[in-house]
Amino acid sequence: MRTRRASTTGSRVITIVVVVWLLIGLAAAGQRSYFKNDNASCAKVGTIVVTIIAGPLNYIGANPKIDCEAPQPSR
Repeated sequence: MRTRRASTTGSRVITIVVVVWLLIGLAAAGQRSYFKNDNASCAKVGTIVVTIIAGPLNYIGANPKIDCEAPQPSR
């Protein structure tokens, strides 16, 4: 039988790991200067999001890129 304390401790550890993982992803995106350009596109936003989610994997050589095309507005 699990106690409430063990469950809370496990949740807290998982939360800390996820937050640290995402902070490392933000650092990786910042080091690649993804936040400096003003021209946002579907591909640019997708690349930033994937880089943040990939987190520490970026430091072992992963370089995620997203290629997408948004529909153009009609004239």
